[in-house]
Amino acid sequence: MDCVPALDEPLKKVLGPATAKVMAEHLGLHTVGDLLHHYPRRYEERGQLTHLADLPMDEHVTVVAQVADARLHTFASSRAPRGKGQRLEVTITDGSGRLQLVFFGAGVHKPHKELLPGTRAMFAGKVSVFNRRLQLAHPAYELLRGDAEETVETWAGALIPIYPATAKLESWKIGKALQTVLPSAQEAADPLPESLREGRGLVPLPEALLKIHRPHTKADIEEARARLKWDEAFVLQVALARRRYADAQLPAVPRRPRPDGILAAFDDRLPFTLTEGQRKVSEEIFADLATDHPMHRLLQGEVGSGKTMVALRAMLAVVDAGGQAAMLAPTEVLAQQHHRSVTEMMGDLAQGGMLGGAENATKVVLLTGSMGAAARRQALLDLATGEAGIVIGTHALIEDKVQFHDLGLVVVDEQHRFGVEQRDALRGKGKQPPHLLVMTATPIPRTVAMTVFGDLETSVLDQLPAGRSPIASHVVPAADKPHFLARAWERVREEVEKGHQAYVVCPRIGDEEDGAKAKKKSPEDEAEKRPPLSVLDTAEQLARGPLAGLRVEALHGRMHPDDKDAVMRRFAAGEVDVLVATTVIEVGVNVPNATVMVIMDADRFGVSQLHQLRGRVGRGSAPGLCLLVSEMPEASAARQRLNAVASTLDGFELSRIDLEQRREGDVLGQAQSGTRSSLRMLVVIDDEEVIAEAREEATGIVAADPELERLPALRTALDALLDEEREQYLEKG
Repeated sequence: MDCVPALDEPLKKVLGPATAKVMAEHLGLHTVGDLLHHYPRRYEERGQLTHLADLPMDEHVTVVAQVADARLHTFASSRAPRGKGQRLEVTITDGSGRLQLVFFGAGVHKPHKELLPGTRAMFAGKVSVFNRRLQLAHPAYELLRGDAEETVETWAGALIPIYPATAKLESWKIGKALQTVLPSAQEAADPLPESLREGRGLVPLPEALLKIHRPHTKADIEEARARLKWDEAFVLQVALARRRYADAQLPAVPRRPRPDGILAAFDDRLPFTLTEGQRKVSEEIFADLATDHPMHRLLQGEVGSGKTMVALRAMLAVVDAGGQAAMLAPTEVLAQQHHRSVTEMMGDLAQGGMLGGAENATKVVLLTGSMGAAARRQALLDLATGEAGIVIGTHALIEDKVQFHDLGLVVVDEQHRFGVEQRDALRGKGKQPPHLLVMTATPIPRTVAMTVFGDLETSVLDQLPAGRSPIASHVVPAADKPHFLARAWERVREEVEKGHQAYVVCPRIGDEEDGAKAKKKSPEDEAEKRPPLSVLDTAEQLARGPLAGLRVEALHGRMHPDDKDAVMRRFAAGEVDVLVATTVIEVGVNVPNATVMVIMDADRFGVSQLHQLRGRVGRGSAPGLCLLVSEMPEASAARQRLNAVASTLDGFELSRIDLEQRREGDVLGQAQSGTRSSLRMLVVIDDEEVIAEAREEATGIVAADPELERLPALRTALDALLDEEREQYLEKG
């Protein structure tokens, strides 16, 4: 995090090329500073052993234990036919359980001499099962004896740090490397302003680094953690505060709706009243639109809370003020869906310049990559002349050829699917920066919103509009209870007989080349050994089997856009009973008559994604039903995840569960695939207070000194945080 010459020293100069290469390739550590910020995952106490009873399968673990028993066996094998094969079995214990270690062949000699009963050591290896017992085969180990000079020094102090390690580099080797670079910690420049540090009673950075790696007491660890969490939260919040400050300096055209304009005409015709939440959020948005610097607002709302209505009213306000509004959707299906629902909601107000158009009407155009040349030319012309007040489209809106007459508002749907370049390209289309409204149906806990979307003000829609029905969700354990799955298809038939429709969602399309597109498998996938169910196969099997006689059609992302749209239209018109689809239906598809959804291999979807999908049913007056089909065993983490989804409809609660189950880096890094998260100590979901306080401090400091001229060490830390990859994820907001 710190760019100080001593900390910039490449590890290969300090530790030698072989160790440095492993650290760079497996842990992403390149400099002395990187290594100093590679913190212990936990600490072992000399007198307190790891619980062998709690060892996870298939994971690389480090345990501290005592040798209870060691036996050398000889056996015959193809390599040693005369019974000269040797196997050393060592049993270790920590009071909570026992674990077997095995060494073979020439590898038995050293441990046979060293691992005598009563010896204590650290052992590292991958946990496997042999003869129904847990074991470590050929573990690396480090004796914990006070005899050799080096061991005493390395393990001085009662607390042994256990580092995030890899099979190529055990925890204690990382510990020894840290011993070498620890003196450099004295030169770490402190990014926290002195007044802030002293006011909050935080220890200086060099002291925090020493205490995190070589603590003498648990209090040392607490002090160090408190300090290092503040660094991460504060530097990140300063970066976001500077972005908010810079945005606030930009000029924008204030957009105020006319009292007798298109917005008033639209509101007069609404067949229902807006919810309290929709009114409140609309007022926040209108207040932002009336200012002379650009609005940057994140609108998050549960599936079906009426975000599109709020966004449409904002777009109409801008059209009233003489500007244009663009809505950017992540997929063609969604762009077409939005275009359809917006034109339906507006009626003749969307027929500007046409016969039968209302007095205040404007034109609403669709612009996607797959449109025919003539339709596209007309749409581009309507945008350039200002004839079209509202345009809805995909990435096609960002192309150079697209010119706006006066772009006043950009609405981005499903934020996390857009990168910063796209957002900035669209912003560049305005004569002055347009106002920005970002919509997401993924509920984001407040702390994450402050961290990931910290440059946006947040509005939350948490009321469902009147007339929305509750959704019942149930897990269908297909492997344990196959008759439950048969019952699920009966339920689908029953709903269709009542005149309703159903979705069946599958993780895969089914026309991929085998293996070519196979991703790295998770352990759960490995355990399954069967590929995820596909749309094409499932649609065929259902139409021939349990749903024979019903009108079953398939929908997926690789169909021609016209075919996709035709299927969606038929489904919306009630000409299709069961739509078997991939997650293309996850966002924005609105068919009030669809009441039941069956999600196949539900364990292969994330918690938030399942919540999104389920929001497609129960959109009318009839209650919705969502069946989560899984073959995972009852005790698996995957099933627990599904049980959580089935037990609550509260998206914020689910997003917390989702976050707790995933690594923080995934949350912050939808843009940074495979990049290490810059958060090593801060846990977004638990450290709400630190993040909120850091945001406040950062805002004050940036307001007083936007260029941070008086705080050079903070600037340095900021530059290190905002290297290119991280800059991108920060700028996704």
